[in-house]
Amino acid sequence: MSLVDEGLSKIEADLQEEGQRVLSAVQGATRALGERDAELADEVILFDDEIDGLFLGIEQKIQALLALQTPVARDLRLLLAMLHINLLLERTADGCVTIAKLTKLVQDVDPDPALADVLVEMGERAEEMLRVAMDSFARRDLAGAESLVDLDELIDRSNRRFVERLVDVMHEPAMREWGLRMVVVARTLERIGDRAVDIGEQTAYLLTAEFREFTDASHPAGA
Repeated sequence: MSLVDEGLSKIEADLQEEGQRVLSAVQGATRALGERDAELADEVILFDDEIDGLFLGIEQKIQALLALQTPVARDLRLLLAMLHINLLLERTADGCVTIAKLTKLVQDVDPDPALADVLVEMGERAEEMLRVAMDSFARRDLAGAESLVDLDELIDRSNRRFVERLVDVMHEPAMREWGLRMVVVARTLERIGDRAVDIGEQTAYLLTAEFREFTDASHPAGA
C-alpha cells in the first residue's frame, strides 16, 4: 500500500468514526426532545467538543496529505469528497446542539402531543438519512446515495405537517414560546436531512467524477 493509499484509508476510517458519533448526537438530541430530558440534552451539548476534535483532526490530515503527497485524480476526488463530508458532519453536530439547547429552554412547557410526535418522527428520519448517507459512501453505493432524495421528501412532508398543525395551536398563549422554538427545531432537523443528501451527492461525485445536485432543494455544504 502506498503512502497516499494508507493516508486515505486512515482519513476515511476517522470520517466514518465521526459519522457514528454524529449519528449518536442526532439520536440523543431526538430522544432528549421527545422525553424532555434536560440531562440528556446537556450530554449532547458536551459531546460536541469530541466531534469538533475529530473534525479538526480529519481536516489537518487531509491538508497534510495534499501538501506532502501528489494524489492522482481519483485520489484527489476522494480527498475533496471527504473534506466536504467532514464539514457536513460537523455542521450536523452543531444542529444537534441547537436542538438540545432549545429543548432545555422549554423543558417545563407541556408540548402539543401531536406536534411533539411529528418532531420526533423528523428526528428519526434524519438519523436514518444520515446512516444511509454514510453507509452509501462507505460502500461506494450510487443507488443508495440517490435513494436519499425520496427519504428527504418524507422529512419535508413531516415539516409541512408540523407547520400546518402549529398554526392551529399558536393562539394558545402557553404554546407560543414552545411553538416558536420548535419551529427552529423543525427547520434544524430538515437541514440535517438536507446535509445527508449533500453527503449522497459527494458519493455520486466520487463515483462519476461529475458533481450534480440530486434535487433543487440541496444546499451548499456551508449552509
